[in-house]
Amino acid sequence: MIAISEHAEGLVLPVRAQPGARKAGILGEYAGALKIAVLAPPEDGRANRALVDLLRELLKVKRSQVELLSGTTARDKRFLIRSLSRPELEARLSVLLGSSSS
Repeated sequence: MIAISEHAEGLVLPVRAQPGARKAGILGEYAGALKIAVLAPPEDGRANRALVDLLRELLKVKRSQVELLSGTTARDKRFLIRSLSRPELEARLSVLLGSSSS
């Protein structure tokens, strides 16, 4: 289960990043975080930007609604997700995790 937490501006989504992957997408759940692979290498913030873009696309939100809070240089990151309620975010994650296991 993904450990979503509250934030003054929205919800915090923990993410385990896998930069430099052959294929971008959701890999499942890892230690309470959403595991995501991106093609971009972990250089000059390229993987972080790719993660923001992929999260925005997968969660169907605007770029301004996704912000990296912590973990700039680590695999374990925390993203602020704005303008979604907890039930909305949980439902979207459930769909994404359901489709990643097939």
